[in-house]
Amino acid sequence: MSLPCGIRNYSYNTDMAIIRTKTQWVLFGAFLLLLFAMPLYTPRFGLDIISLIGITIIAVIGLNILVGYCGQLSIGHAGFMAVGAYTTAILTTTFGIPYFLALISSGIVAGLIGLIFGMPSMRVKGFYLAITTIAAQFIIIWIINHWTDVTRGSMGMSVASASMGSFHFDSEIKQFYLIIGVTALCVLFTTNLARGRIGRAFIAVRDNDLAAEVMGINVFSYKLLAFFLGCFFAGIAGSLFAQWRGNITAEDFTFNQSILYVGILIIGGLGTSIGPILGVGTMGLLLYWLLPVVLMPALEGMNIFPTAFSSGLGPMIFGAIMILSLVLEPRGLAHLWALFKASYRLWPFSY
Repeated sequence: MSLPCGIRNYSYNTDMAIIRTKTQWVLFGAFLLLLFAMPLYTPRFGLDIISLIGITIIAVIGLNILVGYCGQLSIGHAGFMAVGAYTTAILTTTFGIPYFLALISSGIVAGLIGLIFGMPSMRVKGFYLAITTIAAQFIIIWIINHWTDVTRGSMGMSVASASMGSFHFDSEIKQFYLIIGVTALCVLFTTNLARGRIGRAFIAVRDNDLAAEVMGINVFSYKLLAFFLGCFFAGIAGSLFAQWRGNITAEDFTFNQSILYVGILIIGGLGTSIGPILGVGTMGLLLYWLLPVVLMPALEGMNIFPTAFSSGLGPMIFGAIMILSLVLEPRGLAHLWALFKASYRLWPFSY
């Protein structure tokens, strides 16, 4: 997209900057002020929903690195979230390790597990690689359910709320600030990653791995790096979810959840920085608030449909939205946002 009048690229750093004009800085500051002041005008239930949306954003941006940028199809993302969640539970509960150290450790452990299942990516791709990641999902969940001496199996594990010294994140407001803060850092990191050398290498591998190898890109190394980073963020999301929920079982990380993350990413827009945020924000409000709080109670009060009808309404609506998205706008909400900016010349939002 062409630049507005008066804006020029005088250096490579200027061209790669995410926030580059005074207007953008003002709008960005206003957005942060509005976001972090949200506990002043949002009920506690709303803060819980936004916290869950923040956790989901971290998981989906990790999946976006793997699928959207590097083109490595993964349908077992919830399994790697489970690795991060149980790593945090074990480190904090069993060994008494401080939460923030456990948070980073959970991401690293999930990333290393992701490297193991990313090894086949050099030999297989597409549908066959997707089958490999599905196997990862079921293997991880099987280990969690049967390694009872460590994970306590189906009984689950209790996880204390995060703390920093004597300060405990033990309320909805404190949890909100913790999760949104970590989410903002993850979004900033992935946005810069996508715009840099590593992001361009990922895109080259995604578009044509043979051509990328001819240009001197170590395809296998970058595929493994994508698996590590994608699963690292899944582990971070799982760690935040564990301390936010307070108690976890393997039932919190199902295969349906992995499918949900892929669908949200497609609806938001593959391979874009804003796609995961738009997809999670839109579908999160629908699945976490509109359906369970507004629509399902209204349908149950009408006594028109069978008892079990409303409980299956969420997957049905999500599937319908998924089909419509693939048919009408396969490039997702991110493309619609780009068209909107171009149509109305919203230059401050153009980058």
